[in-house]
Amino acid sequence: MRILVGIEHPKRVHVWKNPIKKLIERGHEVKIAARDKDITLKLLDLLGFNYEVYGKNYIGLFGKAYGLFESNLKLLKIARGFNPDLFVGKGSAYIGQISRMLSKPYICFSDTEHAKLANLLTYPFADVICTPSCFKKRIDPSKHITYNGYEELAYLHPKYFKPDTSVLDDLGLSRDDRFIILRFVTWQASHDVGQYGISPAMRMQYVLKLEKYGKVFIVAEEKLKKEFEKYKLRIQPEKFHSLLYYAQLYIGEGGSTATEAAILGTPSIHVSSTAKYCGNFEDLHKNYRLIYTFSDDRQALEKAIEILEDPDSKRKWRQRREKMLKEKIDVTAFITDFIENFPESFYELREKELEDKCSQGF
Repeated sequence: MRILVGIEHPKRVHVWKNPIKKLIERGHEVKIAARDKDITLKLLDLLGFNYEVYGKNYIGLFGKAYGLFESNLKLLKIARGFNPDLFVGKGSAYIGQISRMLSKPYICFSDTEHAKLANLLTYPFADVICTPSCFKKRIDPSKHITYNGYEELAYLHPKYFKPDTSVLDDLGLSRDDRFIILRFVTWQASHDVGQYGISPAMRMQYVLKLEKYGKVFIVAEEKLKKEFEKYKLRIQPEKFHSLLYYAQLYIGEGGSTATEAAILGTPSIHVSSTAKYCGNFEDLHKNYRLIYTFSDDRQALEKAIEILEDPDSKRKWRQRREKMLKEKIDVTAFITDFIENFPESFYELREKELEDKCSQGF
């Protein structure tokens, strides 16, 4: 089978890297179409993947509208040259629209409920929409499939992820050193309009309070102000998840990073007004107590200090992580098998879900 995979964001490189490798190993031909956003292309290069670039990231709604037109033209050319049997990707309007133009099926993976604009531009073109079972928004049931896991497990499950201790050496740290990762975002994504996290006035308060409990590393999408420069994290990007694994605490505005920390067994606090919309956060908090979410930045800092003052917090999170891993599926295996066996895989899962609902009295 000829499969075109759309990758538009650094996180999606991680989500897709293992399924792509497995599909290629099984004899399928895979074409990666990528957008030039942040470190997406650098990560693809580090993994040794071949890819074609079909656009770049633009800021603002007008810029994104132009980018949609430009990217669609380039993607159409790539797709026509490759002639795929199937398009796959995560919530990509570009992939969805080109798949429809070429009358080829599109499997859309989605886990961001509050990405209203992206979902509005993507879902109508998808033949199948796959989400975690904890996804909170209603999707057309005739094409909605769920799985018992999180996208982040596709690359952070112990089957696929082994922490690299060399990242500690790179930063002059030992296994016994306590450190905290703090993340700021720019709030410029289309689904971030009107949202907020840690106020500018509170940012330095976070640093001063947190560094009493360990070294503070700041990860930011924007250029940091002079007073924060000495805290800026400087490591190779492919080692970030290893550092997150060893951290005493993650706190910040990045939702994906908050989920990653929780899945790695690191105490995690997400500070954002968007948290209330996300099923992942709700599931990880209610069922496993691996993450805390706050829209109030002061309450979030209080919780961070409470966790840091507990010398046993890291061990507790590791135990909670083990419970979560036992109850969730191998997401990489699910993605790979679903794509390889499509469309039969879709019909089989739809039938199973209908049977489960009938048995539960729905």
